[in-house]
Amino acid sequence: MAGTAVLGRLNWLQAEVADTVDETPRTKTIGFDVPGWPGHRAGQHVDVRLTAEDGYQAERSYSIASAPDGAHIELTVERLDDGEVSPYLTDELREGDRIELRGPVGGYFVWEPALGGPVLLVGGGSGVVPLMAMIRHHAAAGSDAEMRLLFSSRSWEEVIYRDELERLAGGGLTVVHTLTRAQPEGWSGYTRRVDEQMLAEVGPPPSERPLVFVCGPTPFVEAVATALVQLGHEPNRIHTERFGPTGG
Repeated sequence: MAGTAVLGRLNWLQAEVADTVDETPRTKTIGFDVPGWPGHRAGQHVDVRLTAEDGYQAERSYSIASAPDGAHIELTVERLDDGEVSPYLTDELREGDRIELRGPVGGYFVWEPALGGPVLLVGGGSGVVPLMAMIRHHAAAGSDAEMRLLFSSRSWEEVIYRDELERLAGGGLTVVHTLTRAQPEGWSGYTRRVDEQMLAEVGPPPSERPLVFVCGPTPFVEAVATALVQLGHEPNRIHTERFGPTGG
């Protein structure tokens, strides 16, 4: 499948901004039309390359937020104040602008309907992005696989895809939030970091051998993966993707 191509064989493609959506005060989704795009699998990412007028180049990797859909892809970017790339993507790009993309990259952190379920997705902050591609693919394909999302955010205002997740919840998708820093009045959900007890309450039992995908900052991912193993989940069914300070 094209989505499993070796990175060294991938070419840089011209991507034109088709639309943008403000997800949270610090996060924006940018839709690109990419002629020649080979298609992707839910969970993969791309490399983005920006070139300044003086020839200086900067590259960053971003997960693809959209379900597989022809030559159109979406990236959701969190603005880092001291970042080199994210402020340009979130603040400067306009419809019709072009950047360079290379991908798709990655074949380990992917889900498709043929893999079935149950599926447990655990996301921290913008780590929800590749998980959202899986959720959207699940919905678009009409999959009957049981899928659960445990999503940790600092506050209700910082929940990425909040309205869309509310619309998609129900049927085969269960969405559970934990808000670790601030909660709206009347909040009755979780108010702490993801821990072993929370995973036991939200996730399918290990006996059901769920596929698990965990994405977020490195400390978050390591803590969640450790807790899952302690609960009895099989390590080879726990897929992780992490990110750390990259300069944005």
